Amino acid sequence: MKLFDVIVVGAGTSGMMAAIAAAKSGSNTLLIEKNKRVGKKLLLTGGGRCNVTNNRPADEIIAHIPGNGKFLYSAFSQFNNYDIMEFFESNGTHLKEEDHGRMFPVTDRSKTIVETLFNQLEKLDVTIYTEAKVEKILRKDDQVIGVALEHKKIYAPCVVLTTGGRTYPSTGSTGDGYKLAKRLGHTISPLYATESPILSDDGFIKDKTLQGLSLQDVSLSVLNSKGKVVVEHQMDLLFTHFGISGPAALRCSSFVNQELTKNNQKSVTLQLDIFPQKTSAELKNEIKQKISDQPDKSLKNALKNLVPERLLDFVLNNAALSDHQAKQVSEQQLDELVDSLKSFKIHAEKTLPIEKSFVTGGGISLKEIQPKTMESKLVNGLFFAGELLDVNGYTGGYNVTAAFVTGHVAGTHASNIAEYTYLPPLDEE
Repeated sequence: MKLFDVIVVGAGTSGMMAAIAAAKSGSNTLLIEKNKRVGKKLLLTGGGRCNVTNNRPADEIIAHIPGNGKFLYSAFSQFNNYDIMEFFESNGTHLKEEDHGRMFPVTDRSKTIVETLFNQLEKLDVTIYTEAKVEKILRKDDQVIGVALEHKKIYAPCVVLTTGGRTYPSTGSTGDGYKLAKRLGHTISPLYATESPILSDDGFIKDKTLQGLSLQDVSLSVLNSKGKVVVEHQMDLLFTHFGISGPAALRCSSFVNQELTKNNQKSVTLQLDIFPQKTSAELKNEIKQKISDQPDKSLKNALKNLVPERLLDFVLNNAALSDHQAKQVSEQQLDELVDSLKSFKIHAEKTLPIEKSFVTGGGISLKEIQPKTMESKLVNGLFFAGELLDVNGYTGGYNVTAAFVTGHVAGTHASNIAEYTYLPPLDEE
C-alpha cells in the first residue's frame, strides 16, 4: 500500500499548479488524471495559444471575475498573476503582452505552457497516474484518508479536487468533481453557462438578415424585467445565424442566464448602442448634417458609411424610411432613427449550453470553503481549486489566473496540513 501526503485529482490548470505547489512544499504528491495526458483543456485556451494570465493589478483582475471574484482576495495576497508570470519566466517560458493586458507564451503555442508545467512536475518527482478515474473520496469521520480508483485505494491525509467544470466535456470536464463533493456533504450552487454565445428567436435573426455582420466597439446591455440596466459592456459584437457572439455578447451571457432564472422569464431584453461614444443629440446632429449636405439624394445614400450597409438597410426598413428622400425626413422620424441606433433591442431566449460555453458558472458553494486555504469547512484535508469553485470570470486570462492562484494556494496549504496530520487506522468507510 503506497501512502502519499497529498493527492490531486484532475491534471488541468489548477491541478498541475496544486501538485507543483504541494511538491515544492516538500510533500510526496500524487496527481491523478482520467485522460491519457495532462492539460488537455489548457491546450485549447486562447484559441490554442493559451492566454496564460493577465498583467493588470489584482483589483482589476478581480473586477473582471464577476462570479464571486471577491472570494479570491485572500488567495491573491498569497499568490497572484505576477507570481504566475514569474513562474513561467523563471522556467524559461517567456511571455508577451497583447491587448487588454492578456499574456501569451512568445511561442504562441499552448503546448509550451503545458510542457513547462509537466517538466516541473517531473523535476519535483510528482507521481502521475493517467487514465485513472477517482470513483470516491475516502474519509473516516470528518477526515479525508485518500481516494478509491476502480480497482485500488490510495491513501493520503489531504486530497485536492481540481476536476474542472462542465465546459468542453471532450476534455474530461464532465462534472465528476461536483458528484464527489456532493457525496461528502457539499452544496453545489446551480450550474449555468458563462462566456457563451447568446441565442435569439427575433425575426431578423431567424431570417439571417444580419448574419456575419461584425460591429466594433459597440455597447451591449442586459436589461432586467423593469427595463433597468443590469450590466453593460463596450466591446466588439458579431451577429450569427442563431443570435449574437463576440466579446460583448460573451461577457453579457452569464447575466442573461441569471435574469432568465429570475421569475422564470421566457426571454431577456438586450440593448445595443451602436454609437456609445456619442449622445443621441450628437448623433442626430451628425445625421442632420449628412442630410443637409445631400438633401436630394435618397436617405440611404445620404447616410452611406454611417453604419455598415446591411445594418443601415435593416434600420431604414424597420422605420419605413427606405424609399424616402433625405429632405423628406421629419424630426420625429429622425428621433426614431437615432433611437434605433442608440437602443437597438434584441431578445435573448437562452445561451448555448454549458458544454458549448467557455466557462461554467455556479459550483461548490463558497460558504463551505475557507478562502485563505481553499480547504473544505466540512471535511478536514479536502481542498478545492479551479473551475469547480463557484467562481467565474470573463475571457481574457481571468479564469486561467483564478485556476492557477487557487491551485497554488490549495496545494501549498494541503502540503502544510499533511505534514502534521495523523491518518487514523485505515478501516475506512
